[in-house]
This record gives sequence, structure tokens and C-alpha cells, in this order.
Amino acid sequence: MASTTAPARATRPEDEFLGVGPSFGYGFQHVLTMYGGIIAPPLIVGGAAGLSANEQALLVACCLFVGGLATVLQSFGIRFFGSQLPLVQGTSFAGVATMTAIVNGGGGIQAVFGAVMVSAAIGFVLAPFFARIIRFFPPVVTGVVIATIGLSLFPVAAQWAMGGAAVAAKGDENAIFHNVCLAGATLLTIMVLSKVRSALVSRLSILLGIVLGTLLAVALGMADFSRVGDGALFALPQPFAFGAPTFQPAAIISMTIVVLVILTETTADIIAVGEIVGTDVDRRRIADGLRADMGASFISPVFNGFTQSAFAQNVGLVAITGVKSRFVVTAGGVIMLLLGLLPGLGRVVAAVPVPVLGGAGIVLFGTVAASGIRTLGKVKFEGTPNLIIVATSIGIGMLPIAAPKIYAGFPTWFETIFHSGISSAAVAAVVLNILFNEITVGNPPEGSGSVFTEAPPRYVPLEALEHLQSHLQEGDTVKDGRLLDSEGNEVPVITASGDVVPAPLTQEIPLVRKDPEDPGER
Repeated sequence: MASTTAPARATRPEDEFLGVGPSFGYGFQHVLTMYGGIIAPPLIVGGAAGLSANEQALLVACCLFVGGLATVLQSFGIRFFGSQLPLVQGTSFAGVATMTAIVNGGGGIQAVFGAVMVSAAIGFVLAPFFARIIRFFPPVVTGVVIATIGLSLFPVAAQWAMGGAAVAAKGDENAIFHNVCLAGATLLTIMVLSKVRSALVSRLSILLGIVLGTLLAVALGMADFSRVGDGALFALPQPFAFGAPTFQPAAIISMTIVVLVILTETTADIIAVGEIVGTDVDRRRIADGLRADMGASFISPVFNGFTQSAFAQNVGLVAITGVKSRFVVTAGGVIMLLLGLLPGLGRVVAAVPVPVLGGAGIVLFGTVAASGIRTLGKVKFEGTPNLIIVATSIGIGMLPIAAPKIYAGFPTWFETIFHSGISSAAVAAVVLNILFNEITVGNPPEGSGSVFTEAPPRYVPLEALEHLQSHLQEGDTVKDGRLLDSEGNEVPVITASGDVVPAPLTQEIPLVRKDPEDPGER
């Protein structure tokens, strides 16, 4: 007798469970990918606050612990909290400049913790509102944002490849040369491993590349693990270890602006991961993800941490490995929790040479940009203003990447929002999409000849008829001696002088296009 039991719901790609071992293996790869990014903010803010080396180590451990909690909440999820997508959470870079300014303004790190708590509470209240803007994120917007995420991270990869910020600023050409060579060797290793026929090796190519790159660094004397045994092996995070938070209005206002930026970036990241995974993302899911983001940010100062947000570089890891399981990221969150409780393990991971991470970052960040380009491939450009939307938004997003001080003379709130290439591109893309696609009043009529709405004219040179296959596009057909595109429009055949030749084609010319996945001739 056949079973009549129906599944409760359709299986989502992100709900696949790969097993405990593979999940923790891939999860560790996520941790390695974002480790440098998650420890940098506490080191920067702690240094500005004048904390001792041991206090900074405590701050780093606490940020790892909080990031692990936030990652588990975001990826595994509970009712009303968590997008249940493979999103890694960690201390947001968006607030580093503002938190440093609060510290330098005399408020101390306690004022930073207080500002984070209040601004996160405000962001929590605003989360459902941000979930309602999903209709303003069509592919023309999400494609721009995803591409900008990848492009904006390349300076990070370049700095890592050079040996870190200190080496890059010092300009030691000999050190930079050796570091870039190590990064290149790591990149080459990842490329070779990606071609291995074993699916497991190919998927773990980033992790294995980092391990092999680190072993090479050890052999060359470019890695130092001598201090791994220093300090306590196990330590529980102490609530309010740096004292009770203080609440200063100016600091709270500044951090609230930062939180608005984080909400914008996290919304874009949730949609971007949904695109890469191939799953549905609706208002409810975005709201749940933002509530997890802000809820973790509110709790974070209790355990001596800062604002939490999704890590863009891990979006690239999901795309390049094809591992879409959210339980992999949950396992990564558990590992971060352990690293926060076991400073000794954290010191091992911290000893991975920065150039090795730089070599891996080139692949990861490039994959994010390529994913955005793929999304833009779904956009119709002919007869629409989408070309100017994409061109202008990416251009605006690249300005602070090309010239980090371009907005230095602007008001603080403006600089906070537009200093991030990701948030500035997202704001520009959303506003321009509304201006051109939602508010159509004043748009030039279709076919008016606008340089931004007209596609380049397509034609076939008369002398190229013998090699016509190379000029064909998907959906081309021949009818009555004429070449027609997929929409039935005639593609003219012209002579060298520009004259149109009427109906010169014959049915004897092979015009059948093979499947794009077929490796044979087309």
C-alpha cells in the first residue's frame, strides 16, 4: 500500500544537512574566511581606548563569542529571530570609525557599549519597516549591490596579500614582494585543488589552500606559532568586564546612523544570499533576519562586544563552494563560540599568515562580484533605463573605494552612510530604481533613441556569411531568407559600405544552436 503521507513543506536548498563531520569542516572554512575581519574591529577600537594587550585579547575573545551566538541565531533561527540562511555574523566594520570617534571624544569604551545597546534597540524596532522594502530590490538593484560587495572587498584582499595594514603603510618593498608571492602561491593552490575530480576536495579547496599556504609559510619562516601557548587555555566571557555602559546622546545618535547603514547592508546581504542559494526571500524572512541582527547587537555589549552584521566575504564562500546548507554556518557559529571560550584555539587561527588569507580573498571576493554580474544578466536593458541605474550606482559605490577620503568634508551623518561603498551603491540603486522604474513620469518614450535605453544595433556583415555561426545568438532563426532574433526582429545583413542586402540567406546554412552546456561546436 502506497504511503499517503505528504511532506510538510517543500525542501529548501539551505535546509540540506550534510552530516556532523562535513558541516564542521565547511563551517571551519567559514571561520577562517572571516576571522581576520572579526578580530580587526576590537583590536582597532581597543587600541584607541588604550586597552592593554591582555584587555585587547579579552575583547577579541568576547567578539568571537558574541559573533558565534549571533551566527547560530541567524542561521539556525528561532521563532521571529533568524533568516535561516547561511549568513555568518560578526562585528561590523561599519561602526569602527564612529566607535573610535566616541572613544577619542572622551566617552571611553563604556560610552561605545551604551551607544551600541540603545541604537540596536532602535534598529530592532525599525526591522519590520526595512522588511517592507523588498519590492524595491529587483534584480537591477540586487545585482548592483552584490557586485559592489565583491568589488569593495578587493582592497582588503590586496592589503592582506601585502602582509596587512602595517606592512602596506610602511612600504617595505622586499617584505611586500615575499608576501604577495605567498598569497599568489595560496591562490594557485586553491585553483589546482578546485580542478580535482573529488567533490569533497573541490568544495574544501579554500580551507585546504589556506592550510597548505600556512605550511608553506612555516617552511619559509613567514609564520610564527611561538606564542600560541601563551595565556589561559579556557576562559568564560565576563559580563561588563570593562565596566557598566554609559549613555551619551551624541554617541547614541552617531551609532543610530551606523545601525541604519547596517540594516541596509544586512537587508542586501540577506537578499544576495537568497539569490546565490536559489531560495525565496520574503518580508517575513528579512524581518526575522534583521531582528536577529539587532537582537544580537543589543546583547553584545553585555559580553563586551559591538554591533553585529552579516559578513559579505562569506557570501563569496557560499557561492564558490556551492555548499548552501545553513547548518554548515551554524556549525561555524559553534566553532566561533568555542574560539571565544578557548583563547588557545583562537591564537592558533590568528597565527595564520595574513598573505595566505589574501590569496584566498582574491577568489572569494571575485566570486561575489561575479555573482552580482550573473544577477544583472537577468535584467532587461534594451528599451529601459536600467543601464543608467547600474552604471551610476556602481560608479557611486566605487567612489569611496577609489578615494576613501572623498567625503571627508561632508557632515558626519552623510560620511557615515556614503563612506561604505556597499551602502552608498545600495542607496543609489534603490533611489534610481524608484526614480526611473517606479516613477515613470518624465521618462523618454521607449524607442526614443536615448543612449541609456537603446541597445546597440545588431547586424551581420555580408563577408561574414560563411562564418555565420559565430554571429548567432540564442533563439536566432531563418525565415524566407531573413535572419530573425528570438523576438522575431530581423537582423540585417549589410555590405562594407553600409548597404542592407535583402534576404540573402538560404536554408542550406546550418543555423541550429546547440545547448549552451554542450561543449561541442556551436
